[in-house]
Amino acid sequence: MHSDRAPFGLKIAAIAGLAFMHLPLLLIFVYAFTTEDKSYQWPPPGLTLEWFAVTWAREDVWEALSLSVKVASISTVIALILGTLCAAAISRTRFFGREAVSLMVILPIALPGIITGISLRSAFNLADIPFSFWTIVLGHATFCVVVVYNNAVARFRRVSGSLVEASMDLGANSFQTFRHVILPNIATALLAGGMLAFALSFDEVIVTTFTAGQQQTLPIWMLEELVRPRQRPVTNVVAMIVVMVTFLPILGAYYLTRGTDSVAGQGK
Repeated sequence: MHSDRAPFGLKIAAIAGLAFMHLPLLLIFVYAFTTEDKSYQWPPPGLTLEWFAVTWAREDVWEALSLSVKVASISTVIALILGTLCAAAISRTRFFGREAVSLMVILPIALPGIITGISLRSAFNLADIPFSFWTIVLGHATFCVVVVYNNAVARFRRVSGSLVEASMDLGANSFQTFRHVILPNIATALLAGGMLAFALSFDEVIVTTFTAGQQQTLPIWMLEELVRPRQRPVTNVVAMIVVMVTFLPILGAYYLTRGTDSVAGQGK
């Protein structure tokens, strides 16, 4: 008799894999409450909430956090616009070089971050563009577009062309068709893609290193604090914030995109 229950050994392997991935995060959370500010000890010598107050009072933390949120927000908006337009062109039309264009759109996220960072830095130097807030945004947008594109193109392919044809036959123009037919069907995919793009931009390090100049996003601030430790538990508190800020959009994207295998309008 067939059983849907997983073998005991497979369950143990799954638990071990999850523990391997997530126990280090739990350790960071614990060290955010330690009374020792110089080194990591296990078990911690004591627990305290004082580092949360210290973190709250650190202006450099707020400046780095503000910069990261602004960069991630603007990069996500750019990615939503460009990624949606690219997805619509690739999925709804046929033209020469279509597959090559699709490959070029996806390429930035497939390349190692250091290659993308070096190429962007070289391009900015050749164009004599000073490193600033906007160079960080442009650098992040290059890979955020891919995340939105992948979500949008998958959803576009699940929207039946008969819905668009029916809308046009009933007298709707292109804008009305997009607003009332296409957008409702791809909205959750765009929202999920935007959430993932925001999370990806918020905690990006490598590309930011090559495009930021003297500015510090929150991950860059954390990296420098670890190299030259000063009140190390503050870094752990900030790490908790980063985990929460990036986890919530990813969780939201998961719930928005699950159960979307059916094609909207099929058979109608």
